[in-house]
Amino acid sequence: MTSREQDAVRLLLLIDGAAEPLSFPVPDPALAEAVGVVTGQTRLQKLDFWLRSPDFLADELLNEYERTANVRLLEMAGRILDSEEPEVRRYPMLRHHFGAYEPLDDALAVLRSAGLIVRRRRGRVGHTRRHDYYLLERGRRVARTIIARAPAFRYYVDRVTLVLDLADGRGGNELRNRQYLQAEYASTRRGTPIATIAERVRDRLARLRAERQAA
Repeated sequence: MTSREQDAVRLLLLIDGAAEPLSFPVPDPALAEAVGVVTGQTRLQKLDFWLRSPDFLADELLNEYERTANVRLLEMAGRILDSEEPEVRRYPMLRHHFGAYEPLDDALAVLRSAGLIVRRRRGRVGHTRRHDYYLLERGRRVARTIIARAPAFRYYVDRVTLVLDLADGRGGNELRNRQYLQAEYASTRRGTPIATIAERVRDRLARLRAERQAA
C-alpha cells in the first residue's frame, strides 16, 4: 500500500511527464498559469497502471520486441525483470468495469489544494463526460524540485518516459483495450486486485533470450 502523499508525488510526476502543451489560451482565470493538460481520467488511470505494474510494463515491452525485433526493448524488459522491481515497486490496482482503476481523489486533492494542478469536468450538469487535469506552472516547479532534492524519485521520471513511449500517444480507451489483451487482466473478477504476472513474464524473457542466442 502507498500513502496519500506518495500517491500524490507519483501522480504529480506522471502528470508532469504526460501533460500535453496547451495549443491555445484557455478562457478560464484559474488556468491562466496552466502549462499542459492530461485529457481524460481513463488515460491517466491506464498510464498509472503501467507505472504501478512493472511486470505488465515489461510484458508489453516484450510484445513490442516481438513485433519490431528492437533489441533495446528486450534489454529494457530484462533490466526490470532481472531486478526486484516487479515485487518492490508494484502497487496493485483493482479491476473495474472499465479496466484497472483506483480512486485518485485523495491524492489529487493534495495536489489541487497545494495549487499544483486544476481538474476540470467536461460535459453537462449531472453528466460528466470526462475529467481533464491541468498542470500549473507551480506544479511543474515543484516536480523539478522533488527530483532535485530526492533523487530516488528519478525512478518515476524514468518509468514515466518509458510508459509514454509505450503508450505512443494513444488515448485512454485505446490503452484500456490494449491492457485487456492480457488474459490475467481481463479475467480478474471486478472489484478485486489485478494479480502479478511476474513469474510468467520472467519465463517469457528467458525463452526470448534463448531464442536470440540461438539465432
